[in-house]
Amino acid sequence: MTVIAQPNVAKGKPISKDLFGIFFEDLSYAADGGLYAELVQNRSFEYTPADNKAWNPFTAWQYVTDGFGYGSISVESAAPLHVNNPHYVLLNIQDEGQKGIGLKNTGFDGMVIKSAGKYNFSVFIKNEGKAIPMVVQLQTTKGVVIGETTFTADKSTWKKYTANIKPTAGTDTAHLVVLAKGKGKLALDMISLFPQNTYKGHANGLRADLGEAIANLKPKFMRFPGGCLVHGDGIANIYNWKNTVGPIEQRVEQRNIWNYHQSVGLGYFEYFQFCEDIGAKPLPVVAAAVSCQNSGGTWRIGGTGQKGISMDEMQAYIQDVIDLIEYANGPATSHWGAIRAAAGHPKPFNLQYIGIGNEDKITPEFTERFTMIYKAVKAKHPEVTIIGTVGPSPAGPDYEAGWKIADQLAVPVVDEHYYESPEWFLKNNNRYDSYNRSHSKVYLGEYASRGNTLYNALCEAAYMTALERNGDVVHMASYAPLIARAGHTSWNPNLIYFNGTEVIPTVNYYVQQLFSVNQGDSYFANTVKFAGLNTKDSTLAASCVRDSQTGDVILKIVNTGATTVTANADVSAFKGLASIASLSILSGDPKAKNASISDKNILPVTSTLKVNPKFMYSVPAYSCSVIRISGKK
Repeated sequence: MTVIAQPNVAKGKPISKDLFGIFFEDLSYAADGGLYAELVQNRSFEYTPADNKAWNPFTAWQYVTDGFGYGSISVESAAPLHVNNPHYVLLNIQDEGQKGIGLKNTGFDGMVIKSAGKYNFSVFIKNEGKAIPMVVQLQTTKGVVIGETTFTADKSTWKKYTANIKPTAGTDTAHLVVLAKGKGKLALDMISLFPQNTYKGHANGLRADLGEAIANLKPKFMRFPGGCLVHGDGIANIYNWKNTVGPIEQRVEQRNIWNYHQSVGLGYFEYFQFCEDIGAKPLPVVAAAVSCQNSGGTWRIGGTGQKGISMDEMQAYIQDVIDLIEYANGPATSHWGAIRAAAGHPKPFNLQYIGIGNEDKITPEFTERFTMIYKAVKAKHPEVTIIGTVGPSPAGPDYEAGWKIADQLAVPVVDEHYYESPEWFLKNNNRYDSYNRSHSKVYLGEYASRGNTLYNALCEAAYMTALERNGDVVHMASYAPLIARAGHTSWNPNLIYFNGTEVIPTVNYYVQQLFSVNQGDSYFANTVKFAGLNTKDSTLAASCVRDSQTGDVILKIVNTGATTVTANADVSAFKGLASIASLSILSGDPKAKNASISDKNILPVTSTLKVNPKFMYSVPAYSCSVIRISGKK
């Protein structure tokens, strides 16, 4: 893209080109039952009460004997499909009856089946006797068959069987039924159903509408897979990226710290692939070799659950982190690069960032292990920017201790997190104005104003103008959490809610989108002033940035108050600007929410605005306005 030269432009302050991005964590069914497009829940029978006290290997499954057949069913582990996937179902068919006997899966609140869609079914089966005809059906909750396919299970060793199903009708609450129509014994595992319409069409892919909603944020980076998920609920629950790559039947599933299950079908390969698809730089985060300080529910008594990986295992753990960089960036001839290439991506993923630690309690155990990992990764891969953590923010002893470590080690970027009231965001709009520019840059990895009303979103918008103003020290920022399945939320608020049929962007989403799609790389002070105000009014905020790639000048003006105000804009220092600007306004009732697709009260309204080198703009009450003036006159 051609850079538009503007030699007469007043000198602005350079700001990070990676300022606004997203943070994905697998909580609130964000992965399984969410972004990951698999429709079968508990497809490999690995659920246990350790995931959720009400769960067992048959959770989401029913034993089907509707046609007067009989036999038995059990979960076994003596001869698994793979050692990493130890459980499977043994179906002993003594009499198949009129319809056959087998299994029914209810999915995640039912399966959404579209009449115009096509679906990929697969299953691994080991047959202990003669060949047995199999029937696979999509059924409504009343048992009406709306799609069907057949095949024959004929191998005495584990074999993958695949088929396509074209439904004759659609429903939001379908079930998948797998029936054996002959006597014998069958072992079944990895029973799967995927829509062919995944995001970008990838096999083992992502839900198309959710992927599109995330992509439409135009994020500059994506942090994954967590959050608290990364350092886990105890040492054994620390997220291990190596368990999430390779063939899905060979991946190691595990309990989720948020009290459900990770199939890890959405693993590191899929995360990197999604980042590439949406044009976001990948930012994987690994544990700093300590578990969450709230492990075992100790947050109830003061967060004393942090445990450290034993020192005699630290070199192996450090090697895992270094191997991750090789997986992302190594040539296809390297060990881990070859595993990436075997998955279908011979070219490197161009990893530029890696995070170490997540909101950890800054204990001696953390400090020692973080230091070891940091020094080893920095020495081996100086080209990769390491992002550390300063503990729970925005203040307190861990925060202070974390910054002290960052200063001692000269960590390039540190991760701050805070969830506060909307008023806090207004009152602390100057937080980063006084940060030492010679110290670590800041990644504001998690923040939200504890609500999804327009007022919450506008307070966040006001704060985001300050992030732009301090874009020389605030290197990156991401609202959190990103997505949540309605009715299964582990945390509120969230940026996007969804169910089986709908994706519901919040008002906060549209603020994030307005800022993200209108990023600049230079900030200009005092471009916008509010008429009649002699002192700083915390209900008002504004910023001016310029995109050097297009030459566009972008003004963001936020009014969190109840009255219309006048803003005076002076863009006369910028030469060659167009006289007609694009204007996007988000405004309305401050208490309004976008509660559903049919009840989206607050959406950006786009129009045009005539502008001069100096012009006045009437700023509506409770509004966020983005004025984009083209640099191509």
